[in-house]
Amino acid sequence: MRSIIASLLLGAAMPIPAFADTQKFPAPLPEETLPSVQQLPDKWPKSWVLIHDLNFASILDGKLALVDTHSVDRPLKGLVRAAQFANELIAPDRGEIYTAETFYSRLTRGARTDAITIWDMKTLQPKGEIILPDGKRQLSVTYPNVFQFTNGGKWALVANFTPAQSVTVVDLEGRKVLSEIDLPGCTQIYPSGQRGFSSLCADGSVFSVTLDDRGQAASSGSVAGVQDIDRQPLFGTPAMVGRTAWFVSYHGMVQGIDLSGPVARPLPAAFSVGKADGGTPQWRPGGWQVIASDAKGLLYVLMSANGKEGSHKDGGTEVWVVDPVRKARLSRIALKGQGLAIAVTREDAPQLIVARADGVVDVHDAATGAFVRTLGATVAANPIVITVP
Repeated sequence: MRSIIASLLLGAAMPIPAFADTQKFPAPLPEETLPSVQQLPDKWPKSWVLIHDLNFASILDGKLALVDTHSVDRPLKGLVRAAQFANELIAPDRGEIYTAETFYSRLTRGARTDAITIWDMKTLQPKGEIILPDGKRQLSVTYPNVFQFTNGGKWALVANFTPAQSVTVVDLEGRKVLSEIDLPGCTQIYPSGQRGFSSLCADGSVFSVTLDDRGQAASSGSVAGVQDIDRQPLFGTPAMVGRTAWFVSYHGMVQGIDLSGPVARPLPAAFSVGKADGGTPQWRPGGWQVIASDAKGLLYVLMSANGKEGSHKDGGTEVWVVDPVRKARLSRIALKGQGLAIAVTREDAPQLIVARADGVVDVHDAATGAFVRTLGATVAANPIVITVP
């Protein structure tokens, strides 16, 4: 005890070094004005994407992360709230983001309100909302094709599930609900024709609806046998090339559907993404956002070597690049981890963006497959859907 006291007294008597040596003790930072808010540019760079963070630990507090995929040290540009299994759309020509959301008056209980919230792309602040009637909006883990544009982006289509299925037609410019279209036995929304949509149905058919200028159903049509539900079921999220939706099946068959007309038209001659050794038991597509396209029309498919019955949502460790015109695989891209969602930017030198199961977001050169950078697990807790403006 005496030695401890002596040491303390000796330390107290030692001189304190001067702070003049700025190499060891840099000058204090200048004062920052609070709040410090910056506006985003009128036109987002093509390297920016929206990454949907479902936030499994607190689904009530989902969000959209605006991410600069070129930035190593500050990729997160801002956040948009996206509550309770929300879905999102971007309208760069109007400078608006739309989120279809659900709220309860007592947070987790009470009166339910479904709404489309309208956000400003420059400030990421809400600027209006459209109330959706009757509490019908489909609440499910986020799919891109339960909230879509039609009529040149003037209207939005919202999927409902009660469990009866229907689609609510919303006038985004007039900020009002136009109609509700019954959709028995069919699901997902794929804009088709000038003013309408198509859906995949439980019997393997595709069903199409044409809307009149008031948003009411004007005509409809159905095409049977588009998919074999038992042997070659299709993932519900396609990659778009122009007005053609390219779907991939659980077993790796690619099917194109032309959505340019009032009735969806399946393209002939579905083809395989290809085979490869090393599968345990086999290579299959897997993930949440499992297929993407680039500006040249090439397709990118997320693949897992552990493909088996029930593995279709497990994610993948490679991306296979496929040319739908030649019906051939061009290359394979090895990932740094288990990817759940993929997208390709529309830059002059496009990037493949990969959201991994561990929350990490990686960037690859889409042309060569080379790994470019990782953004780490810094922008979203549970990245599940990537939207390229």
